[in-house]
Amino acid sequence: MINIDAHNHVKGKSIYLDDIQEIHGTLYALPFDATVAHAKIKSIDLESALKTKGIVTILKAKDIPGQNQIGGIFPDEPLLADGEVHFRGQVIAIIVGTTEHHCRVAAKRIKVVYDELPVITDPREAQKQNQLIMPPRQFRLGDTTSAWSQCDYIFEGRSDVNGQEHLYIETQGAYARPKEDGSIIVSSSTQGPTAVQRMVAQVLGIPMHKVEIDTVRLGGGFGGKEDQATPWAVMVALAAQHLHKPVKMSMHRMDDMRMTGKRHPYSADFKIGLTKDLKILAYEVTHYQNAGAAADLSPAVMERTLFHSTNAYYIPNVIAKAYSCKTNLPPNTAFRGFGGPQGKFAIEAAIVKAAESLGVSPAEIQKANLVKEGDELSYGQILTQVEAQNAWETCMKNYDYESQKQRVAEFNSKNTRFKKGLAIQPICFGISFTNTMMNHARALVHIYHDGSVVVSTGGVEMGQGLNTKMLQIVVETFGINASKVRIESTNTLRVANTSPTAASAGADLNGKALQMACNALLERLKAVAQKEFTDQIIELKDEMVFANEVKTELTWKDLVLRAFTQRVALTENAHYATPTIHYDKTKEKGHPFAYHVYGTAIHEVTVDCLKGTYDFDSVNIVHDFGKSMNPTIDNGQIEGGLVQGMGWMTLEEIIYNDQGRLVSNALSTYKVPDIYSVPKVINIQHLETEGHELAIKKSKAVGEPPLMYGIGAYFAIRNAIKAFNPNADLAVNAPYTPEKVLMDLYKKS
Repeated sequence: MINIDAHNHVKGKSIYLDDIQEIHGTLYALPFDATVAHAKIKSIDLESALKTKGIVTILKAKDIPGQNQIGGIFPDEPLLADGEVHFRGQVIAIIVGTTEHHCRVAAKRIKVVYDELPVITDPREAQKQNQLIMPPRQFRLGDTTSAWSQCDYIFEGRSDVNGQEHLYIETQGAYARPKEDGSIIVSSSTQGPTAVQRMVAQVLGIPMHKVEIDTVRLGGGFGGKEDQATPWAVMVALAAQHLHKPVKMSMHRMDDMRMTGKRHPYSADFKIGLTKDLKILAYEVTHYQNAGAAADLSPAVMERTLFHSTNAYYIPNVIAKAYSCKTNLPPNTAFRGFGGPQGKFAIEAAIVKAAESLGVSPAEIQKANLVKEGDELSYGQILTQVEAQNAWETCMKNYDYESQKQRVAEFNSKNTRFKKGLAIQPICFGISFTNTMMNHARALVHIYHDGSVVVSTGGVEMGQGLNTKMLQIVVETFGINASKVRIESTNTLRVANTSPTAASAGADLNGKALQMACNALLERLKAVAQKEFTDQIIELKDEMVFANEVKTELTWKDLVLRAFTQRVALTENAHYATPTIHYDKTKEKGHPFAYHVYGTAIHEVTVDCLKGTYDFDSVNIVHDFGKSMNPTIDNGQIEGGLVQGMGWMTLEEIIYNDQGRLVSNALSTYKVPDIYSVPKVINIQHLETEGHELAIKKSKAVGEPPLMYGIGAYFAIRNAIKAFNPNADLAVNAPYTPEKVLMDLYKKS
């Protein structure tokens, strides 16, 4: 089944937030934000702005009827700054007018006097000053203290990795309309409708049952709309409640980039110890996470970093520690991989440091330490159904890595200006929300008496093909044509108390709930048919009833109508909660993941050693999809995740100056991969595995894992540089922009 949204996307008929038909009298909101990173607000003069043509009102913190607080994990983030600002872009007031243009004119007339305070942008500096979001956390396995004496080789180093702009095509936005009895409906471009509902209720001082959040689809999310879609929805809801008028906000790209958080930059110190046969015996790492000015999802992101601090390797003695450091930048947030890529980058940097020091290929160390069945990870989970070595060996064999390595070496021996680099990137990524209580979902299914079906789940479609997979479940369970099924918008009044569509768990959680609901309805319908075909095995397929595998004359539509006339319930609401998972934060041990996804990628790059530019010749991947229920969609997720990860590692450089001002604030200064910078060849092979019973239809999650393959791009470039300048003492500092490549090509030892 192709992506069910494809035709409407191509025709421009898909409805996004800004396509919703506006009610007559709709007003427009514009956030007015701070121009300094840290300061006391001495005064705000709104007089001239309020007199601007078309301005209806300007709301400040004092106008909030409920709590001025939108912090999801910790209550440390006001909706509107009150007395003090902590980052450039922090919203101070909401301008509401008859047009956005009028609001922008008014914004220029607002005068704010600041008493500026010291600014911190570096997480290590924040940690030194004890500016932390929360106390540090530490995972421990074995005894590193005694293990160091058993190591034949010990290496220490540092790695730094920058943030990443989400750059969803559809910017942040929301549209609020008042309803009767003080209730409100908000159309929100969010991955977490329940989170938006909760915060709207909290800020407005009303119960959640008076707040309806509706989301048809997103024009991209990548984690940037998991928590950070919330403030904009709350702002328009506040304005709509205050004015009793519909209010809309659709962010300008540069406003969005300036005001929103990114992927967390990390700095890490590592120490790695190996035996003579290249087994990693001990590993210690300390991560410094740049959280920004408030918690947002940083504590959970930091936790995921710790969970994935050893990537696809078994290390018997581990200490992984992380600090969530508070700086004067916009609060950083979820991004595809959710802290996992930062943890994996550090262990890969440590392996490369060891390999270069020992004069061996990093691949030798990687292969020697891949996880296997029954290995224990630093957080206590025992691995089962492990495919790490299978993926590695299949990748090496099917893509003839040895010949590729020989060809690259031969090319480098014959060329001076151009050098090639190879890197292998294995992955092991856990699937589940690491907060156990979030691993649940519901689905609501109605069968109408004409045989048509409508489905509501808590999952949000954002281009990843979730709705298509949900449709497949219904079609396959009932044996009906897809034209009879409608997947409804995500709505908090139809499906309540949802977890955000994130953690690669959208299809698993919502799909399992939907499967349960459909199976319950199927059994009722079979029972109705059983009355006519006594003691025969009933099946539904091709919109017909089959009895003992023989096609009857009873159609799907007739069966449904018969069930309706017999007063059989044709509506089902099902709840699914992932079994087996648990985690004890007091011990930092447990079984937090339903299963793991594995795979291996081989990157080949050619670097122009005169210019510092590079082209990726190929990326060859063997990936553990389980039993993919939609290979076309899943392959698309691999390609998209890979290129997004490569962009993070190569081109996409977030730059703030020392006063916390975003310098890379537009698409002229922030570069993402385009058609010319993606690999010339991307090959994807499906690893033959049994899948996992906790994956929907044994089709493993595919949203986040492929982004990790992109890490290999960094080290492929590094290897090409080493081929040109073998004695260069290279730092590990991503992204590897052409400017950095050029500097490293001619760096002295």
